[in-house]
Amino acid sequence: MANNKTKKCILDAAEKLFARQGFYATSLRMLTREAGVNLAAVNYHFGSKEELIKAVIERRILPLNKIRLERLLNIKDNAGAEDCSPDVREILFAFFEPTFEFRKSGKGAQDFISLIGRAFSDPRDTVRKLFLNMVESVFQLLFELLCDALPSLPKNIVYLRLNFMLGAMAHSMNMSQMCQLIPDGLNLKVDSSTLVEQFIMFTATGLEAPYE
Repeated sequence: MANNKTKKCILDAAEKLFARQGFYATSLRMLTREAGVNLAAVNYHFGSKEELIKAVIERRILPLNKIRLERLLNIKDNAGAEDCSPDVREILFAFFEPTFEFRKSGKGAQDFISLIGRAFSDPRDTVRKLFLNMVESVFQLLFELLCDALPSLPKNIVYLRLNFMLGAMAHSMNMSQMCQLIPDGLNLKVDSSTLVEQFIMFTATGLEAPYE
């Protein structure tokens, strides 16, 4: 039990510091101070800084992957059983709804979102590669289902539009922190279900637009 508690303290501290300072700017000395442990404990549980960031990402992403994969596979199976194309909005909801819900999944979730956002703006790719490797299977299934749902669109166009959506998702996940130019009288504090509904309505319209 003590080992598990120590490991969690290290993961929590690493998630916080990597999100706010960056992976490369966070030293092991900073990490041990934040976690209240010694260097030997970090080495015992993780072995290296690279293994630590991998564990930080796995702790959050693997449970989310499981939910999204189950939902997407269920859509694929149902479409196959009914011999029909899957529905675009159903696919988007299966992927994006648990992703947006993740924001309120517990303490540290927002730090993790910031950590991944930072990874995609960093010219060095250690963290980015780890993250992309872990979400590759989900992304491939999402892309496959969208291609099945939109047979009139070339696959390269589906891929392009999917990347537009992922960019919009990244912005929306951090909207409360990123939106600085807010017209007077607007209230941007919307609940997750409204945010998901509006996001899917907006992105599905662009995804389904005719290609000429």
